[in-house]
Amino acid sequence: MQLHQAIAEFLSGYFSTHQRSSKTRVAYSSDLEQFGSYAGKGLALPSVNALLIEEWAAHLRTQGYSPASMRRKIVVLKVFCSYWIRKGELSESPFWRVRLSFGRIEQLPRALTEAEMRTLLTHSGQNHLAVKVLRKGAAFARGRIASASTREYRALRGLALIDLMFATGMRVGEVSALDVDDFVVEELVFRVHGKGDKYRLAFVVDEQTVQIQREYFEARSRIVTESSALFLNASGQRLSTQGMANIISKSREEAGMTRHVTPHMLRHTVATLLLRNGVDIRVVQEFLGHASIATTQRYTHVAKEHLIGVLRERHPSLRLRKQG
Repeated sequence: MQLHQAIAEFLSGYFSTHQRSSKTRVAYSSDLEQFGSYAGKGLALPSVNALLIEEWAAHLRTQGYSPASMRRKIVVLKVFCSYWIRKGELSESPFWRVRLSFGRIEQLPRALTEAEMRTLLTHSGQNHLAVKVLRKGAAFARGRIASASTREYRALRGLALIDLMFATGMRVGEVSALDVDDFVVEELVFRVHGKGDKYRLAFVVDEQTVQIQREYFEARSRIVTESSALFLNASGQRLSTQGMANIISKSREEAGMTRHVTPHMLRHTVATLLLRNGVDIRVVQEFLGHASIATTQRYTHVAKEHLIGVLRERHPSLRLRKQG
């Protein structure tokens, strides 16, 4: 069996028996096709050996891939080889002879400061308010948004999106996947479809967030579209994760922030601030939808750095020593 055929059959067979998201399948397909392209057309599956794998890893390093990306690609290739061992096409795994070092992988999440987060939220709110004032007396002021392409809807959508991601800590993919029916207005809760086809509830507790989400929900409900998505693009279809990233990036630029801001940084920010404010790590784990507490513990390092910084500035022993 040739490698390119083995890749195609793996993607078909593996994902028919394993529950994985479409995003995971796309990633597996991309990584394996990249390996297949490097290995060369016409290579037989049994010719995949330790030397080829190590040479591919070295090639990835020269292409500037991060240690985390390289590790992910190698893991995908390991799963691929294990699959064909079980099928009897490979007699043994080529990985038992492989020796790879990916270097140190930086896992500390990047978070915004309280001031930066406040700037982003304030600008979104001011932009929304400015459009309301500008259109006073028009359809928007009378609560009749009927199109997803209007400036009024886009301003309100930007505010609701940024506010929701910070309020709930949802992943950008989870927000993009939200449908209108996932927001239970009466109970102020969102039903979130998380990783691994697991569901959780995201609660809205801040009164200002409640008002923003209710106003957005009412506006979204008036838009006639075949899409069930909660957040829409200008064409009335589901707003993609890239579209959400663009909205946040544009808001950051308009607010005068020079720092690059990604959607995931909003999730990191609220998690870090919760821990700094003394919230139990188990509560934060549930809030973020982490399957393992170890994933949540990454944020404790960021919170600890803040704690140490404050102590170095304000610990009473510093004043006592100076007075002594």
